[in-house]
Amino acid sequence: MNQPSDDHLFPTGEAQLAQLRRRKRNGMFWSFLFQSSTIIAIIALSALLYNVINSAFGLVAYENSVAPEELARDGVALENLENAQLIGILEEYLSKGLVRRYDHEEPLNERSRESLMGLVEERVIKPQIVKTWPLVESILHGSAIKQAWKEKNENVTVEFRAWVNPSFLSSPQSSKPIQAGIRPAIIGSLMTILITILVAFPIGVGAAIYLEEYASNSRFNRFIKTNISNLAGVPSIIYGMLGLALFVRLCEPFTSGTMFGAADPTTANGRTILSAGLTLSLLILPLIIINGQEAIRAVPNTLREASLGVGATKWQTIWNHVFPQSLPGILTGTILAVSRAIGETAPLVVIGASTFIAVDPTSPFSKFTTLPVQIYQWTSRPQPEFRHIAAAAIVVLLILLLSMNAFAIVMRNRYRSKL
Repeated sequence: MNQPSDDHLFPTGEAQLAQLRRRKRNGMFWSFLFQSSTIIAIIALSALLYNVINSAFGLVAYENSVAPEELARDGVALENLENAQLIGILEEYLSKGLVRRYDHEEPLNERSRESLMGLVEERVIKPQIVKTWPLVESILHGSAIKQAWKEKNENVTVEFRAWVNPSFLSSPQSSKPIQAGIRPAIIGSLMTILITILVAFPIGVGAAIYLEEYASNSRFNRFIKTNISNLAGVPSIIYGMLGLALFVRLCEPFTSGTMFGAADPTTANGRTILSAGLTLSLLILPLIIINGQEAIRAVPNTLREASLGVGATKWQTIWNHVFPQSLPGILTGTILAVSRAIGETAPLVVIGASTFIAVDPTSPFSKFTTLPVQIYQWTSRPQPEFRHIAAAAIVVLLILLLSMNAFAIVMRNRYRSKL
């Protein structure tokens, strides 16, 4: 009987110690490499957050065309005036034609005090930004900056400003950064993502169930699976071109609402929230299908065999056992896919998202903008003030994204604990 050669025996003595030292060195190398990658990622993320926060807060020097003190009436400060007195100020400082236009849009007597104060600030006080400073410089040299500008120009007011504030969240877009807000963009983002989830989730999960549980291992089905994996890596702008051809042009009667008699009078074509949601649905559909397949494949076959063994049908087995067990993994994939969709800009720009819109979308057939599109538009402006409100919009987008992800994770974990 042949004896095993020494080449197949485990090393001993010095050879074994040398092998252990070599393995230890390899382990230390890879450990150092992975730790370095993690540190670099943390530094890059910290630099990003620092840049955003540093731009979203800081000192602002601005000058008013009319000082608020000059608008006091009978010793009552501007902020304490009643509606009738605010209307009197508008009639005193604005032209009759402009007052009639505002009254035609919405009767001044029926407007809220906040609306009238906004008109007084925008059209009468007219604050103009002279200079801005980032947060770190404002903290380190704030007193010196205020003193220097006070000596330079007494009409200029320097104060600390959080660009993320209630007025920023509740105001529409404006050509003046100090008055600009993101209310239409927030509403547009939420409506677009809602349509995206409602369309992509059931179709993606259904396709994943079919491909894993019903489809045979034929050449055609393997071709489909391969192409779904390839579609997950297609650049997002390609999906924008597809959405432009399919939803905006080919399906215009449907996406514009004319088919249902619900078309927005301000929208002349299919460049609507519905088109945006359907386009983003195509974008994330491959991701949901692939993650759904992996989650379903991870369910043990013994669970299927036990269910079939006691007389359950294939569909009963899938619905009552396979799907509930795979749902946490499916939801994880959906969270990642939606996170990608909410930050997309290129496909929305291609299908015609508005870069300047001052009205709120009221239906899926309205023209729209989203937070990423709004941020893109502001960052392309040359004035430094727009970079500050772009940073503020990024903070809001991150909070919105993290809130949605946190809600989805809580719901996933709650469902997983019931299994």
